[in-house]
Parts: sequence; C-alpha cells; structure tokens
Amino acid sequence: MTLSRTILSAALLAGASLCAAPALADGHPAAEETSAPSKYFTGDDLFGLSVAADPQISPDGTRIAYVRRTNDIMLDRAVSSIWLIDIASGAETPLVAGQGTHVSPRWSPDGKRLAYVSTESGGGTELHVRWMESGVSANITALPESPDAIAWSPDGETIAYSARVPDAAFSLGKAPAKPEGAEWGKPLQMIDSVTYRRDGGGYLKPGTVQLFLVDAEGGAPRQLTRGEHNNGGTVEWSPDGKTLLFAGNRSADWEMQPLESEIYALDITSGNIAQITRRVGPDFAPQFSPDGRQIAYLGYDDLGNAYDQTRLWVMSADGSNVRQIAADFDRSFDALEWNRAGLFAAYETDGTRKVARVALSGEVSPLPAQLGDTYYALPYTGGEWSVSNAGRMAFTTQSAVRPPDIGVTTRTGSRILTSLNELKLGAKEQGQTRELAVTAPDGATIPAWIMLPPGYEEGGRVPMILEIHGGPYAAYGPEFSADYQLYGAAGYAVLFTNPGGSTGYGEAFADRIEDNYPISNHDELMAAVDAAITAGYADPDNLFVTGGSGGGILTAWVIGKTDRFKAAASHKPVINWVSHALMADAIPYFGPYWLGALPWEDPQHYWERGPLSNMANVKTPTLVLVGADDYRTPRSEAEQLYGALKLVGVDTALVVTPDSSHNNLSQTPSQQAARTSAVIAWFDKYRKGKDRDEGSAAGTD
Repeated sequence: MTLSRTILSAALLAGASLCAAPALADGHPAAEETSAPSKYFTGDDLFGLSVAADPQISPDGTRIAYVRRTNDIMLDRAVSSIWLIDIASGAETPLVAGQGTHVSPRWSPDGKRLAYVSTESGGGTELHVRWMESGVSANITALPESPDAIAWSPDGETIAYSARVPDAAFSLGKAPAKPEGAEWGKPLQMIDSVTYRRDGGGYLKPGTVQLFLVDAEGGAPRQLTRGEHNNGGTVEWSPDGKTLLFAGNRSADWEMQPLESEIYALDITSGNIAQITRRVGPDFAPQFSPDGRQIAYLGYDDLGNAYDQTRLWVMSADGSNVRQIAADFDRSFDALEWNRAGLFAAYETDGTRKVARVALSGEVSPLPAQLGDTYYALPYTGGEWSVSNAGRMAFTTQSAVRPPDIGVTTRTGSRILTSLNELKLGAKEQGQTRELAVTAPDGATIPAWIMLPPGYEEGGRVPMILEIHGGPYAAYGPEFSADYQLYGAAGYAVLFTNPGGSTGYGEAFADRIEDNYPISNHDELMAAVDAAITAGYADPDNLFVTGGSGGGILTAWVIGKTDRFKAAASHKPVINWVSHALMADAIPYFGPYWLGALPWEDPQHYWERGPLSNMANVKTPTLVLVGADDYRTPRSEAEQLYGALKLVGVDTALVVTPDSSHNNLSQTPSQQAARTSAVIAWFDKYRKGKDRDEGSAAGTD
C-alpha cells in the first residue's frame, strides 16, 4: 500500500493562465504572440492527449487489443475505447468505441473471441464477448458493478470473474414511520467495519468480493464463493479446467490483517475450497505451469516492516515442495505470467520497469523492452504487459517527451507500434531530461534527473523546482510528466530524485527510511539540490519545492528544516501521524507498520516524525493542495497544515479539488491544468527577477 499516487478554488488565482513561456538563459520568459498557438506544452494540451493501456496480445502473437484513453474537452474526462493492432502491418482499427466506457479486453484461448467490460448500453456495467471474425458483440451478462479478474476457461466455454456482492448494512434502532408524501432528511449512516471507506471508492457499500462463472455465450452467472471474506485478486484456471486459484484472507480476523492473504484452490464441480499456502504474510498472483503440476506465486514473510521485497516462489499443485526462485535477485517482483513460452515476471529496477523470463533454476533473463507507466501526470515507473504463447510480449512504453504508446518485442529487440500523440506533440518544444550525479552525505548514490526548460541555453542558470515523489516506496524515472512540461513551459527546471526508500534499487536502499521516514530523506534531497547548483543548472536564489503524498510530507518536512526555498507547494501531505493513522483508509496498517506502534503506545515517536513538530521553524511561503475526497492522506491533514501555517504567520493558501481522490488522474483534465497553474502562479509570486507586470504564470499563451 502506497501514498503515491488538488481544484483551484474559484476565487484563488482566478486569472492565472495554464502555463508560461519558456525560460531563456537568464530565466526570463520569452514573449509570444497571443494569436498563435503556443509551441510549448500548455494546459490546453491535456485535452486530446491519449494514453495507451492494458495491451493484451493474442495467443498466437499476431494481434494486440488495447485500451486507448483520450481526454475529451467537451466531457472534461478521459474516454476509453478498445483498439486492435495487426502486428505484422502495424495497422490499427477501433474494436469498441462510441458511447460508454470500454475496458479490460481479454482473448479467448483460441484467439477467436474477445471478452471486455462495457457500459455502452447505458444501463450499467456489462460483460461482453466479441466474435473477431464476424465483428459481432453480445452482452453476456449485466452486472450491478464492474467485474474484475476476467479469466477464460481453457476450453473457452466459460468465463470466471470477481465482483462485489451486496450485503445488509449495519443497523441500530429505527426511525419513526414516514407519513406518505413527507420530505424527510437522509437516513443515518451506520458503520461497524474496520475499513469503511477507500480512496477512489468513497464510503464503501456493505458487501464482499466473490467469484463467479458465466457461460461464454451468455446466461445467468453462477456464484462460486460466499461468506464474509473478500475472495479475489488474480483468478487462474488449471490447464484441465477443473480448478480455479485465487488469493484472499478467509480467517476470522481478516479485517485487522491488512497484508495477510493465502492462495486457495476451488474445485469447479464440487465448489470445495482448499487452502494451499500457509504463512504469516501475503501470498498472491498464482500461475499454473502449462502442465498443471506446479504453481508459481508471489509473496513474502510479514515481519511488521514498512517495506519488504516481494519474492517469487514455486510449489507443487497441492501446495507441497515450496521453494524460492531467484533468491539472490535483489529486486521486488510484482506480476507473473506462465505459459508455454516460460515463466515471466515483472519488477522495478534503476528507475524503470522490466519483464524477465525466469528459469526454475533461478536465472533471470530480461526481455528487450522498456516499459512505461500509464500515469502521465508524474514520471512514476510502471507499465503494463502480456505475453503470447510463443513468448512475444506486448507492453506500454513511453519517453520523457511522449505519453504511453504500445510496443512489442521482436527477435532482435523491440519496436513501438503506435504514436498516439505525435501529431499533437511533435511540433511542441518540450523540456529535456538529463541524468544528474548525486551523492548523499553518507556516500550513497542517490539517483536523480533534471528536466531543463525548453529554450534552455547551456551554461545558463534557471529557476528550479525540487519535485519529490510519493510512496514513499515507489520510484521515478525519465518518463513523461504533464506537470513537469507545464513547469518547464513556465521557465522552471525540475529536479526529481529517488531518495532512500525508493524501490528498484534493492532491499537495503528501500530500508534506508525504515523507522525514520521522513527524517533521513532531508539530507539526501538537499544533496540533490546542491548537485544541480554545482552542475550549473539551478539558480541558487530561485529554488522551489513541491511534491505529493509522500512528497507532500517531505515538502512539509523540508520547510521546517531549511529556508533555502523561495516558496513551497505541499500536495496531499500528512502533517500529523496520529490523526493520519486513525483516519486514513487503512487503519490497521499505517500505525503498526509505518510507525511501529499505535499512537498511544509511542506518542513521542509519532510526534518526532511528523512535520507538525517543526512548524515553529517554518518561514517559507507554502501553498497547500488536496483532493476533497482523498481518503489516503485525508483532507484534514492538508487543512491542519494550512491552519498551522496561518498560526505561525507564514503566507499560505489552500487549494481543494472537488470530487478528487488521492490519485492526480482522478481529477478532470481541466482540474489538472488549473491545479498546476495554481502552483506556477504561487511560485511566480516569489520568483526572484519575475516581472510582476508580465501577467499570469502562463504568460499570454
């Protein structure tokens, strides 16, 4: 569970434009004609931006179905459609488009049909199947909520999936009888569950996730699991079609065990469920070997740490003969696929995400593919992928100047099949990213990059923003970021790093913040700022700092430790670990795992690690931003920071994004643009040498 991954209030900075002109060597924006479209990336460019996601390669490796999400300016949201690529020719055709949302394409084993989820009828979520030769689609079953973990049976006759099953709400007493025609207030909301709200999902409706089976040609679904436990995750069929594997926690105290899960085998005929893994810690993502004799899965021993790398395991189909694979590989595996071409596993490494073929002997052989995340707001590592029966992989890929496209591996490497944003962005001047050498005070190497603004002239010093990633157990890489390009267009360089705690650099590097986050990151981040100044990029009199979630925490921490920044913008921070531990959407998790105790067991430790403890030292003008419906780092945390800044007399403002959760992409495109515009306007207010008569932060674009 991460903190990774706010709108501009109507009255706040209401006149600010969406981006600024580029910086020249002296950091001053260049003038542009108002009548011409900007040659730099602007907030307007978020509309029409397309992202390729969920690439599913056909079993024979000749075609790829993928989801294309395009930001619609009239709807102010991303519209999803499903497209098909012929790999040999590169030709693309739309499969499912038009009204509604269309996602989750999944090939039948013979490649003749494609299942997908759609709301095209307007009556709710439906599971559809498309016959590829005829082009005809049919609604297989209508569902009250969107299905997950869609999996075809090996013979192609049925489809398994998971979905929430409603349950009766907790209730105490009752209201008086309501007279006919009366208009009364809303009924009371009563809660007795441990996790009663979830970021991105709001206040949870009563119910549990269960497994279902439906005929691939339509009909009423059969419910396979029941009870008070959630049963879901990856759904995996045995090659003979007799067994389903799934992960869940079916213990009596499951609500208070945030990480615990085991792998279960469900007999399709009898409905009997057998537990086949047993340990304290999560076991998940099971995959049968092609002969059905073995199962690969992911997991680790839960030792109560804030972070543990996930390991790869293989066992016999009955749960015996458990052994770890690639035990010496010091990276965390996060996804698996096992087919006739081999066992494939994904992992983060050195600011990127890779997929490797893993031999049962432990040899890890990376595939020649550079994966790219579908999260275009900030440069987080990630990526989505699938592998054909012959070992050809389809994947999402991107660069520092292009959002995700679809790629495919070849015999000699890989090639990119789509160029969704080339026409839109090809003529734009964008900021360019360079690697930066950074050494922490204790001698550790801190991976870092700097994106220089468009129009940058060698040797020139420009205003610089230190932008800190969230997580904190996550990682950045040299990937596309809409936020960064907007900062660059406003004349700012952007420094971004992977300080201690970042993933993809081994267990020891992640453990640099065990039991001390955010304290130990401060010196690492300041070393990165110093390196950018020493390299001649950053103007030491024009430094700014921002970050979201874990980066918002560090922003709030940094301003209590140094006055070197002209201004700060803290997105969705945690300011008070006590209130966060009791209000976030993972009550059993954050206190015990991140702080090592409950608030009343070690209040001093909670206080020492919270930015609130440094508030008397803060002098840096700080903008505070948060989503109105953020339940990961709740809105109350940002409001506490705002209130504390007011009390100590530091210039501040609060920006709240309506209907937005923790994820920046839960904001509409217009909200994303307005949020970044607010940050630029705040920084411009304190930027040395910035001519106040130039107008808004976006110049005249």
